[in-house]
Amino acid sequence: MAYEIPVTQARAELADLINRVVYGGERVVVTRHGKPLIALVSAADLERLEEMGDRAGVLAEEPVISSVSRMGSLSSAPGERRRFGIAAEHRGPETR
Repeated sequence: MAYEIPVTQARAELADLINRVVYGGERVVVTRHGKPLIALVSAADLERLEEMGDRAGVLAEEPVISSVSRMGSLSSAPGERRRFGIAAEHRGPETR
């Protein structure tokens, strides 16, 4: 099970959260208004997840895609990127 933390608290405790993930082997889910926003996992966990996806092929991605699409749009509100100092954003394959 992952440790959940609100985004406001995660911002203040980022260094500690990184240590918990890297050295404690924990997975951290950052929430906003009680809903999952992002997950922090170790690089080793990410590599394992990517390998599993590569081995299973496209069919393994479909349940993830459908569950993410049920969450709805998470686009930033105007000015939010500037307000929180966000320097990058994820763009889907259609905008690359």
